Amino acid sequence: MNRSVHTMAAVVLMTAAAPTAVAQDAAQEIRIVLPEQPANLEPCGTIITNVGQILSQNVVEPLTVIDPITGQPQPKLATEWTSVDPTTWRIKLREGVKFQDGTELNADAVAFSINRMIDGKITCSNMAKFGDAKLTVSPVDDLTVEIKSDRPEPIMPTLLSVVMIVSPKTPVDQAVNDPVGTGPFTLSTFSPQTVVLDAFDGYWGKKPEITKATYVWRPESSIRAAMVETGEADLTPSIAIQDASNPETDFAYLNSETTAIRIDTAEPPLDDPRVRKALNLAIDWEGLAQLFGDDVKRASQMVVSGINGHDEALEPWPYDPQEAKKLIEEARTAGVAVDTEIKLIGRNGIYPNGAEAMEAMMTMWQDAGLNVKLTMLDVADWLRYLQKPFPSERGPNLLQMMHDNNKGDAAFTVPIFYRSSGSYSTLADPAFDKEIDEALAATGEARTNNFKAIFGKARRQVAGDIPMFHMIGYTRVGTRLEWKPDITTNSEIPLANIAIKD
Repeated sequence: MNRSVHTMAAVVLMTAAAPTAVAQDAAQEIRIVLPEQPANLEPCGTIITNVGQILSQNVVEPLTVIDPITGQPQPKLATEWTSVDPTTWRIKLREGVKFQDGTELNADAVAFSINRMIDGKITCSNMAKFGDAKLTVSPVDDLTVEIKSDRPEPIMPTLLSVVMIVSPKTPVDQAVNDPVGTGPFTLSTFSPQTVVLDAFDGYWGKKPEITKATYVWRPESSIRAAMVETGEADLTPSIAIQDASNPETDFAYLNSETTAIRIDTAEPPLDDPRVRKALNLAIDWEGLAQLFGDDVKRASQMVVSGINGHDEALEPWPYDPQEAKKLIEEARTAGVAVDTEIKLIGRNGIYPNGAEAMEAMMTMWQDAGLNVKLTMLDVADWLRYLQKPFPSERGPNLLQMMHDNNKGDAAFTVPIFYRSSGSYSTLADPAFDKEIDEALAATGEARTNNFKAIFGKARRQVAGDIPMFHMIGYTRVGTRLEWKPDITTNSEIPLANIAIKD
């Protein structure tokens, strides 16, 4: 009888304790609402905002990370790095790390990931940060690799912050939606409605407080803000200024994003510099800035202040609609077909009030005498126009962009946009290519001055883009979370940095 009584008591205690355990587990789960659905979850695309915010430092990890305050590379999966000669770096790897499929992290696995990036069998957005550099990687021993480039890469440790290491069991010839990395979370669900990450018990580092993260997406800023306010979500990394109305939950922060329009300089009439300069001059920049808040800063170049190569003395384009009209008429008189339809390609959800900005700019260009028509695309279709090879049927176009450089050096910007071989470049100027190569190989003050000269030429002579604003970001964070955004938030949201308030 006593045994039966004890058994029944134990069952009662276990039953009573079960809801508490479930509640505790649920308390460590969070829900994040993003502005747009990721086109895929390929680790080679973590420089794309909606991919990086989910994967980077959560599912997959790089060899180095950049300190958001100093801009200097710090250890992650690499613990040490040494320059053997101007074109060779020796990288020491962290010991005792396993991928989420149980495979050991070693030199062969790192060589596999780098070769997967560079062999051209998949579209690797992250590789754009290396420009057209040719890399070879060789294991030295189980935990050491050597990386050689065909030209000096003095900031190789910084570049390694975009090298996401994946399991050697990952397919090499196709993009994946089920990435396996070394991060503190595993991917358990990716559907058109949601992404779910679960904590990885075998993680090599400090165990995160969060046990599960669910990501959903809503394009409307007001809806994202309301979801956090009502507790339906815990965090949204991006809301419009008009929705940032609660000082207890809403945070403004200087991010590393520069908004811009890329001009397709290969397609007439955009191949004429007078037309490209007119596009810059026709915009009422002060009026347009009202969409983004009082703290937003006009951009004269594609990197923010604090990045090596940024030129504080470089002035942005002014608003001069009469000069814009004059340049267009000069081009027309010279035989340029300025009445040709120009497609303005926007991206849904790229940043708050982004569609409104495109509509306003289209109207201003039409007022200046250009035949500009707006098309808004989802991210998957928009990427076709962003990255080479560009669609052959694209015609003259202007592409809405937002470029993030929080890596401390203009090398993460200049070759991508301005070198003939750049992944996003529409330019073809061998002389400009030579100047860019000289800057990439330089060090110290020469490197800084060379990049400044390139941004000056891009602004005054080439006019291959329309820098808009260095952005101020606005986030809403639920009251139960301990977390604030920083300069890296538009690139990644490491769940290990989020705590639950007591």
